[in-house]
Amino acid sequence: MSTTLALPFAVPRRRALPGFGLSLGVTLLWLGVIVVIPLGALALKPWELGLHGVLAVLLDARTLAAFRLSFGVALAAAAIAVPLGLLFAWVIVRYRFPGRRILDAAVDLPFALPTAVAGLALTALFATNGWLGQPLQEWFGWKIAFTPWGVGVALLFVALPFAVRTVEPVLRDLPADMEEAAATLGATRLQTLRRVVLPALAPATLTGFALGFARAVGEYGSVIFIAGNMPMLSEIAPLLIVVKLEQFDYAAAAAIGLGMLALSFVILLSLNLLGRALRRGTA
Repeated sequence: MSTTLALPFAVPRRRALPGFGLSLGVTLLWLGVIVVIPLGALALKPWELGLHGVLAVLLDARTLAAFRLSFGVALAAAAIAVPLGLLFAWVIVRYRFPGRRILDAAVDLPFALPTAVAGLALTALFATNGWLGQPLQEWFGWKIAFTPWGVGVALLFVALPFAVRTVEPVLRDLPADMEEAAATLGATRLQTLRRVVLPALAPATLTGFALGFARAVGEYGSVIFIAGNMPMLSEIAPLLIVVKLEQFDYAAAAAIGLGMLALSFVILLSLNLLGRALRRGTA
């Protein structure tokens, strides 16, 4: 016969995470203060102009030109950063050579360097009398600084580290047995790279693309010095927001910001869904 012992009091259940309620409350409060409330204000402020006024601001030729430049060049910079990031990560992980640690540290330079300093440095390099700008203009007729190409250089500078750092840990943890097995089955190095390595790196590569795009589309400090800031030509959307703020047109500035937020959300959501599909395919 089995007997059960009834306790005169209830034993409280222990949580796996002590202080869960307090930590969750602090987290939600902090998230609301720094994310939800500012985004709520951004979503409500433009409607002071009414629907017609918001559409007039967003469909203005100057605004559309700034959107095309910011989003188009940000996407292009992120796309260029992906193969460069793969190359940098491959060299850092797979090879040992003098100066490898310096190269590894230099990848993080855009993270630590103030954006205004980066903009000044890029302008000095790619101006018509700069170390790189002068030979490029004399030999090929390319003018980089104070053109949309300068915007692309600045955005590539800030997007590249994300492409490297998201791929590097995955490449470091990738088992060498997979490549060795492919080699024993007769695959060439190119076939191994295309059919074994790159599919395994695809989710991380897409994440690096998304992070690089998100960083580039809102970049301001490193762009305004090298862009030239010519309306309809080299004026980015964040600069147009600042122009509206300086004119005390806060509702129009919020409308442009809301438009950038909506477009960024749609693009990042699409990339996230694509990344989930890639992860399911490689699982």
